[in-house]
Amino acid sequence: MSNLSYIEKSIDDIMTEEGFPFPKNLAMTSAWILGNLKGINLKILEVKELSSLADYFILASATNTIQAKAMASEIARQMNRLGYQPLSQEGIQTNADWILMDIGDVIVHIFLETSRAVYDLDGLWREANSIEIPQDYYFSDVPETAEESKDSSRSYF
Repeated sequence: MSNLSYIEKSIDDIMTEEGFPFPKNLAMTSAWILGNLKGINLKILEVKELSSLADYFILASATNTIQAKAMASEIARQMNRLGYQPLSQEGIQTNADWILMDIGDVIVHIFLETSRAVYDLDGLWREANSIEIPQDYYFSDVPETAEESKDSSRSYF
């Protein structure tokens, strides 16, 4: 299975998982993409009872602007593939330390690791319910076959 096939299959599985009704499926898909692009300090906050802006906020940190832009671009690409057009993207065209993507009921915040504490969305939305992100959503090597699993250095992306 190619990397692209694996990515799309994994995302399609999340989107159709019974435990993730809309828009939670969009939030979980975004978290999976961020985790597999080596995003750190990932959080999904359920804010629908606290804000009319969205149902979920996704918070993630990147170690540099290139990584942050790649994360945002992949989320936008996959959302487009799934039929969801991001309504707005801020900070992706510049070297901003915060990229914001509005996907309607889900808003994705990608910070440079060094700037996340400055904006402190974690503190601002501390009353929001935190949604657990499965450990297998985070980057790891994916073997294609049992033989490769012994000695694989392949990654998702």
